[in-house]
Amino acid sequence: QVQLVESGGGLVPPGGSLRLSCVVSGNIYSTTPMGWYRQVPGKERELVAEIIRGGQTNYADSVKGRFTISRDSVKNMLYLQMNSLKPEDTAVYYCSLMQLKRYWGQGTQVTVSS
Repeated sequence: QVQLVESGGGLVPPGGSLRLSCVVSGNIYSTTPMGWYRQVPGKERELVAEIIRGGQTNYADSVKGRFTISRDSVKNMLYLQMNSLKPEDTAVYYCSLMQLKRYWGQGTQVTVSS
């Protein structure tokens, strides 16, 4: 059984930084695509960043140049470094992977506010 647990969210002022972490338990392949999504109330969950096969990374246009996704396949960890945060980045952030089916973590709240 695959489980994902996120951490690292919190309250940060505009321009600040946060690093989200996701620990994955269970058997996954090192090439399994993984990503970070976010959701605000009343809106659909959206892709923020992903790592797909071959190590290629993709980012939403709104976070390009500010966010960096990375993974440690040995430790089964996924990270999201978020810099130059803006109020519109406020959301619940979810870690996710796709291996036969879609798995989600419980989410971690990120609030960008002065």
